[in-house]
Amino acid sequence: MRAKNPANRTEGHPTTDWNAVNWPKVQRSVRNLRQRIFRASKEGDHRKVRSLQKLMLRSRSNALQSVRRVTQINVGKNTPGVDKLVVKTPKARGELVDRTRSCQPWRVKPARRVYVPKANGKLRPLGIPTVLDRVMQAIVKNALEPYWEARFEPASYGFRPGRSCHDAIVKTHLIACPNRRKKWVLDADIEGAFDDIDHEKLLEIIGAFPARELIRQWLKAGYMEEEGTLHGTETGTPQGGVISPLLANIALHGLERALGVQYDNAGTIRGPRAVVRYADDFVVFCESKEDTEAARRDVKDWLARRGLRLSEAKTRTVHLTEGFDFLGFNIRHYRAPKTARSGYKLLIKPSKESVRKLKERLREEWMKLKGCNTIALLKKLNPILRGWANYFRIGVSKETFGALDRWMFQRCVRYVKFSHPKKSWRWCCSKYWGKFNRQRDDRWVFGDKETGGYLLRLGWMSIKRHVLVKGRASTDDPALKEYWIERQKRKIHDLPTKQKSLARTQKGLCAHCKTTLFNGEELHKHHRRAKSEGGTDGHTNLRLVHLFCHQQIHKAKRVAKDAV
Repeated sequence: MRAKNPANRTEGHPTTDWNAVNWPKVQRSVRNLRQRIFRASKEGDHRKVRSLQKLMLRSRSNALQSVRRVTQINVGKNTPGVDKLVVKTPKARGELVDRTRSCQPWRVKPARRVYVPKANGKLRPLGIPTVLDRVMQAIVKNALEPYWEARFEPASYGFRPGRSCHDAIVKTHLIACPNRRKKWVLDADIEGAFDDIDHEKLLEIIGAFPARELIRQWLKAGYMEEEGTLHGTETGTPQGGVISPLLANIALHGLERALGVQYDNAGTIRGPRAVVRYADDFVVFCESKEDTEAARRDVKDWLARRGLRLSEAKTRTVHLTEGFDFLGFNIRHYRAPKTARSGYKLLIKPSKESVRKLKERLREEWMKLKGCNTIALLKKLNPILRGWANYFRIGVSKETFGALDRWMFQRCVRYVKFSHPKKSWRWCCSKYWGKFNRQRDDRWVFGDKETGGYLLRLGWMSIKRHVLVKGRASTDDPALKEYWIERQKRKIHDLPTKQKSLARTQKGLCAHCKTTLFNGEELHKHHRRAKSEGGTDGHTNLRLVHLFCHQQIHKAKRVAKDAV
C-alpha cells in the first residue's frame, strides 16, 4: 500500500499474515454464511436474516475474501480513489484486513470521477471509490446479496452469481421461437439507469438492513473531479463501485410483476407477456402491437416511481421479422417456407455492430503491433479472438466466423508485406504460413515457425449451445450444490487447450484452495516438483491453480526452506 499520510497506515504491526491465510477455510466460512442467509430469506424468517447479516458483516473470513477480490481479482485493482492508495503487497493486504475490522464508525470518502469512451462516441462517467470503501462494499455485498438472491425474479440475469449474458440470450430464444405467439417486442433502454435511481426509493426497498446507513453514505458521498472539485450526488449509484450492480438490480426488482408476467407451477410462462432483463437492458415480448404499446406505458409508469425513464430515442416496438439487437446478438425471424412448419425460422447471430467493434479493435491492435515480432502479435491477438469466439459460439455464428477469418488473413498479409517490403511472396509464405495446427489439414495458418505458435481461427471454434440456468436457481441455495458444480465444469471448454486436460482432472477446482477455477482470477500451471529439482512438464507433475494460490504455494516453500 502506498501512502504519504501516516494516518493512512495501520498503527503497529499487522495481525494478519496474508501469506498464511487458510483460503479453503475462508471460502467455506463465507459460503456457509451466505447459504444460511439465503435459506432464512426463503423461509421468511427476517429476524434470523438480520442476525446472520450482522454476523457476516463482522466475519473475518468475509473481510479476507473481500480484500482478495478487490485487490487481486477485480479489473480495477490498480486504480486508486481520491486518496491515491493502491494495495499491491501481501503486507499491505494484511494491514487492509485489520483496518476494515477496526475502523469504527466508518466514514465514506467521495468517489473519484473518471470518464471512459462509449460506443456512441460519448463519455461514460465512472465513480471510483477508495480501496477501503471498495473492500467495505464487498463485505456489505456478501451480507445483502444472498437475501435478495432468494427473491429476485427468474428473468433477471445481469450481475448475478451463476448467471450470464448467455442465459439471457437462451431465454430470449425460448420465448421468440416461431411456434410461439409472442412476436412483438419492446426493445427498451433505460436512460441513465445508474445515474438517476432515486436514493430514498432504493433505501425504502432495501428496508431494515443492518448496514443500511452505510449504503446511504455511499449513495450520498458525491464525487470529485480531477481538478479537485467536489460534487454532491442526489440520485444514482456510482458506476465503478463494487456494490452498485447489486443496488441497481434491487432497484429494478419487480419489473415482471409490474408487467403482469405469469408462471405456472413448473416455472413456464403462461401469460400474454414475457420479459428478459440483463441489468438495465431488457426486452418485453407481447402477442400484439397494441399490447406492446400498453406494456411500454406500464414500464414507463413503473420506472418513474424509481426516478428512471425510458430513452425515447433507443426504445422501439418491433416485430420479430424485423429483428432487434440484444447483448451483442441480433435476434430475428427469417422466412423459411420449405423447411419450417411455421414458415419462419429464428436465427440468433452476432450483430453487425458487434462485428464492427471487433474489427475496429483488431485494426487498432494491428496498427500498434507494426514492427513487433510474431510472438508479441500472437500473444496480443489470440486472447481477443478466443474471447470473442467463446462469447458468440452459442449462436448461429459459423458464417460470421468465416468472414472474420478471411478479413484477418488480409490483415496478416498486410502485416507481412509491411515487415518485409523487399521479400518475394513465396519467401513470405514459407516464413509465416504453414500447417501449424496439427489437428487441421490447413497449410495457410499464420504463425511463428521457431516456436510453433499460431494465430487462432474463429472457424475452428465449434458451435456450442448454452444450457439455460433453471428457474430461480441461485448459487447460494445449498440444495443445488451438485447442480452448480456441474455447471462450473462446462466452463472448462472455454480454456486454452493446454489447460483443459488439467482442469478436467481436477474437476474444475483449484488444486490449492479447492474452490472453482472460474472465479475471475488468472490461472497458472504449478509444478509439484520444481524443474530445478528434476521435475518435468508431464501431466502428472502439473496442477492448475489460481495465480495468487500459486504465489502462496511458493511463499510457503521458501519459508519452509529458510526454517531448515
